[in-house]
Amino acid sequence: GTVPVIPRKLNRNVRAFITLYGMELPFVDPRDLPAESIGKVILVDTQSMISVKGMHSDTQVQVIDHHPTREELPVDWDITADLTGATATIFTEAVREQDIHLSTIQATLLMLGIYEDTGSLTYTRTTARDLNAASFLLEKGASLEIAADFLNHPLSIQQQDLYDDLRSTASIHDIHGHTIILACGDAQRMDEELSTVAHKLRDLLDPEALFMLVTTRGGVQMIARSTNADIDVAQIAEKFGGGGHERAAAALIRDNDLDSVCQQLLEILPDFVRPAITVAEIMSRGPQLLAPDTPVRDAVLRMQRYGYEGYPVVSEDPEGRHQILGLLTRRAVDRAISHKLNLTAEGLMDAGQVQANPEDSVEDLQKLMTDSGWGQIPVMNPENDRVIGIVTRTDLLKTLTQQPAFPQPKN
Repeated sequence: GTVPVIPRKLNRNVRAFITLYGMELPFVDPRDLPAESIGKVILVDTQSMISVKGMHSDTQVQVIDHHPTREELPVDWDITADLTGATATIFTEAVREQDIHLSTIQATLLMLGIYEDTGSLTYTRTTARDLNAASFLLEKGASLEIAADFLNHPLSIQQQDLYDDLRSTASIHDIHGHTIILACGDAQRMDEELSTVAHKLRDLLDPEALFMLVTTRGGVQMIARSTNADIDVAQIAEKFGGGGHERAAAALIRDNDLDSVCQQLLEILPDFVRPAITVAEIMSRGPQLLAPDTPVRDAVLRMQRYGYEGYPVVSEDPEGRHQILGLLTRRAVDRAISHKLNLTAEGLMDAGQVQANPEDSVEDLQKLMTDSGWGQIPVMNPENDRVIGIVTRTDLLKTLTQQPAFPQPKN
């Protein structure tokens, strides 16, 4: 029959779960396998062959995975590679199709696999199949209370020491307008898994991509994470013999030292990172501006005529340099008219000196809009301090979703 074999190295939260609930699970340690010939090996959630006693040249290999299929795999391997967010989803679908009974612990373990691989169903690679599988497991008795105890486990002492070292030595690189962090260190004495450390670094430093490179007893381990579609870390990991997803990938480099791998990575990154979309590419040029003493009636007429939702309020010095004073919104104008307030733009505007530069990235713009609450951001030419454009919330959303929005007038 088929024997489920646990890996030699487990994530700490997985090891804790199996230690507590292992009596209800059929897993076997590879050291406890019987000394028998193995006719077939099924690789789960990986496409890298492992050595198991009893394997021979005629042993068949099957792969069940959710990563893109690697091109160099042997042609006689039987490969099932569905692009779901989690391999556990594939197993859950098989359980549902074959109407297999699950205990609460078994259902919870499968749900933990889905949650772990999809960031609790929040990663962009999460599919509708993952959500349906999680829903099915809940119906079959999976316990969210138990699951919560094993998600986001705190770092161990070893992991915390490595985390502190990497955090203090991490370097920031601007590549084609993207912020990429490279963290290199030594983990040769580490027995704990490393991906949790990478997650903690990413959450703390909030880059668009993180590359964690550490020396281990088996070689240089690369763990890569991306939050931007312009940075496909799977393609980069493949250059080092690894693979994964666009947003999460890894590689183990056995034939090179840490410094050489770090240098090679920095050299190839510009070839794999797509340039960021800049504010200049999506802004509207020649924006209409309001002087601070513009009467509210004039602002009303402009808004009725052009349909704009907001106007930058700008002063100009004798040399022609602009200074952003605030933003006058349609909401503020409508409120003034309803209360019959005879005010100027300066008296009604949301005061602030919020502005973008033409070379700012879309990610910078999104943060600026979020922090300021402004839906229209004036774009300032840094060379002559003049407003040359305006970019709206609609412009940003169209770019982020890559889908056409309903046509709206732009200021």
